[in-house]
Amino acid sequence: MNRIRRITVGVALVAIVAAGCSSAAARPAWTYARPPAEGAVASPAGEPAAVAPAAQAAADTISIEAFDLGFRPQSVAVPAPGTYDVTFSNTGAMLHDVTFADGTTLSAAGGETATGTVTVPEGGLAFICSIPGHGDAGMKGEITVGGDAAVAAMHAPDASPTSASAPGAPVADPAAARYERFDPVAPAVLPGTTHDIDLPIIEKDITVADGFVVHAWTFGGTVPGPTIRVHLGDTVNVHLTNKGEMTHSIDFHASQTAMNHQMVEIAPGDTFTYTFTADYAGVWMYHCGTAPALHHIANGMFGMVIVEPEGGLPKVDEEFAFVQSEWYLGAQGEPASYEKANQTAAAPDFVVFNGIANQYKDEPVPVTTGGRVRVFVLDAGPSVDSSFHVVGTIFDQVTKEGVQLLRGNAGGWGSQAVDLAPAQGAIVEFTPTEDGMYPFVTHAFNFVTHGAVGIFSAGDGDPLN
Repeated sequence: MNRIRRITVGVALVAIVAAGCSSAAARPAWTYARPPAEGAVASPAGEPAAVAPAAQAAADTISIEAFDLGFRPQSVAVPAPGTYDVTFSNTGAMLHDVTFADGTTLSAAGGETATGTVTVPEGGLAFICSIPGHGDAGMKGEITVGGDAAVAAMHAPDASPTSASAPGAPVADPAAARYERFDPVAPAVLPGTTHDIDLPIIEKDITVADGFVVHAWTFGGTVPGPTIRVHLGDTVNVHLTNKGEMTHSIDFHASQTAMNHQMVEIAPGDTFTYTFTADYAGVWMYHCGTAPALHHIANGMFGMVIVEPEGGLPKVDEEFAFVQSEWYLGAQGEPASYEKANQTAAAPDFVVFNGIANQYKDEPVPVTTGGRVRVFVLDAGPSVDSSFHVVGTIFDQVTKEGVQLLRGNAGGWGSQAVDLAPAQGAIVEFTPTEDGMYPFVTHAFNFVTHGAVGIFSAGDGDPLN
């Protein structure tokens, strides 16, 4: 039986605009720049020129509402220090909490209310949603005493300060587990015309480069999630079970369905079946759409769907599937940093094929000299373009977003690279003409040195013997 959390059009729009997902286990950071209160007017320098007064608490009660993604009000004034009842109402669709700087936490699922108490000192008290990414997305606020707008710097145990700029990369851990190579071989087309696919949502530690571990959110336990390959017109039933600790959802770009129909929030422990018909051929993305979707995608929740055209694809010697994506590292063993991913000038720590930096340079992918090679390639982003290129080859057939360059065309045209924006996919074909090494990269070379490189090894890899 499907158990579905309520969703509204407004909430779904927030998920698209705000973008990714987060883990309730991360610690909040308390030394943040005080957010402008609701109604503040920004000065030309970006500082609030006029701030609306804080909401006045009742004599002994503080009321805070969480929505996706914010608190209302952001500033609450109490008349004096002391202990107050707190009513925390979550009118959004996903799980939120309000965590005060003294460690007091109230948590509520979408549509629910939690109550408790908090002791407010003379200097006031900051609060935040501690679910990773939610605080960075704006879920921060304060309680002031006697109308004083200045809140003392308050820290929860083990909390770490945040700086005005995005944090840097963590230091590699020599004791980190070795990465597990992601098999690049494209799967076969699923037999039949109706497919039932189990796709559990799993949160797990993944080594994404030598010495670097991310607590990833995944479809099926891998980054990227499993590649689903079907024929045009097939029916696909994807059975999702949320085995994680936070709310997630899924959006199949190969499907046609209203945003508030099947792109629903799946709470921890819940199940949902997403059904679609493969109406159009192509290489398609799927991803988590729970707000902020940017964080969910940046932390591993994406994968590829291949829909073969009418009559299928002709047989070739080798087929591979590569998904380009980015890692914005937080602390070792923690989820990706939403703060870093949310910078307007993207500066990922790693850009990778199939989740792991340099894995196919460390262990080249064997191909047949003189053979026909087909590559399905998807740019999952979330933010960086791809220029997929195989050094020493020419693509003689390219299908990009439904537009084709055909092998043997009358003009003799070929292609050196296929350009993909985030969420675009393509199929490229080429033939390695001699034994040797054929690197594949994104031709944005600043990202090659950050992990976006692999090698096809043709024959014995030596062109001179």
